[in-house]
Amino acid sequence: MGNKIIFGEGLISTLGEQHKKQRKMLNPVFSLANMRILLPIIQPIADKLRDVLTSQVQESRQCKEIDVLPWMTRGTLEYISQAGLGYSFNALEATKSHPYTEALKSLAPTSLGIIMLRPLVPVAIRNFSLNWRNKLIDWLPIKGLKKMREIVRVMDRSSRQIFQEKKDALGKNTPDTGEMPVEGDVGARLLGKDIMSILLNANTASEDADRLTEAEILGQMNTIIFAGFETTTTAICRILYILASNPEVQARLRSELREARLAYKAAHGLPEEQRWEDVQLPYDALVALPYLDAVVRETLRVHPPTSLLSRVTRQPTTLPLQYPVRAASGEKVSSVAVPEGTTVIISILAANHNKDVWGEDASVWKPERWLTASGERIRFSHDLDGALGENQEFEGEGTPGSKTGVKYPGVYASMMTFIGGGRACIGFKFAEMEMKQIITALISTLHFSLPANKEIYWKINGLQVPVVRPPYGDGTTPAVPLDVRLVRESDF
Repeated sequence: MGNKIIFGEGLISTLGEQHKKQRKMLNPVFSLANMRILLPIIQPIADKLRDVLTSQVQESRQCKEIDVLPWMTRGTLEYISQAGLGYSFNALEATKSHPYTEALKSLAPTSLGIIMLRPLVPVAIRNFSLNWRNKLIDWLPIKGLKKMREIVRVMDRSSRQIFQEKKDALGKNTPDTGEMPVEGDVGARLLGKDIMSILLNANTASEDADRLTEAEILGQMNTIIFAGFETTTTAICRILYILASNPEVQARLRSELREARLAYKAAHGLPEEQRWEDVQLPYDALVALPYLDAVVRETLRVHPPTSLLSRVTRQPTTLPLQYPVRAASGEKVSSVAVPEGTTVIISILAANHNKDVWGEDASVWKPERWLTASGERIRFSHDLDGALGENQEFEGEGTPGSKTGVKYPGVYASMMTFIGGGRACIGFKFAEMEMKQIITALISTLHFSLPANKEIYWKINGLQVPVVRPPYGDGTTPAVPLDVRLVRESDF
């Protein structure tokens, strides 16, 4: 119910048949076929992010400390806004800001600050009208509530404006109209392959019974942008931090990228003068790079951006247990009865570190677990994450996350980072593509290392939040300061 107030009738808020209808409509948007088309179109975002950091390093003419967190935030915002909405907030322009993006940046920390009030939301909605709820917020001396209300108002107002512009632009931004696109709209450059364009076109072509209402489409806008922004930013920053902490891993990854790009350049007859750093790999080549894939997977497993989630049972059920536990009575039980309306807390972090599934070194960051002895990428079945070709078979036992036939039902490589089942993250392949595209662009040109003296600590507040410990930081303000310089030959 709280999600519905914030995001509207989007995928994260709806239940039952309404949720199934929405997911059915959105599934084709996140298909591999659409990812293949999107990747080269939105490559300029990763390139611009690289150029912004490169220019700062070049100005200093030496290694420079840069807080990469705000820049990764800007990059992921621009990435998901263009690919998701076909709209640019110019987030990578340091002098520009937009009310919608500022509201999004404040959403997670503000909601975490008032999380203890969340159980009271259904009570307030059932017993008070909207007018009285607003009066309560005005009267109560809780600044977080007032700030959250303003965030929701800004998001609603901005999303409605963008939605209307998007509907108008879909009929105008065609090559033969000669009309200029609305400010911010990049739908024409995206060839109508952004998520909102596909959704609007599919919705128009649907039968009345399957068609989404305007409120539902608006809900998808806010849901897609938020879901594809905060957690992806955290994951990319964590990868950069790990690479900065492990120069040998960074060097191996950079070498893999150079080798793959040079091979692609030679195989496709690209101009001899083109630098290997500027060679753009297509989707299938990028996501299949073994070591890059291993680094991303292992980071998402050991350090999931969201450490826990909750779910509420809508009907009585029985939860089977893989391993029996001893009840308070002393009796061993292999299942637990869960009444309707029970809140179930899912610890993603505990699942991803479970030694019974991942082995004794479950809490060790070890990308090699995702590689064969010869350094190739371990294969997975389609029901895990679509990493296999059409005629390949699942290796099963011996793959990470599958020990003695026991594995989690996660949609991504058996881990629970993107959850599983009917409410699993629908955009996990998009998130994976974005991470790999940005990391590839940055690592090819820039070298990252940890700054002297400053200790970066990752607080777990629902989301993983990086801060700098005192005396060089306040231990509260999110930041990831790293020493950045241009790549040298010795960095391979």
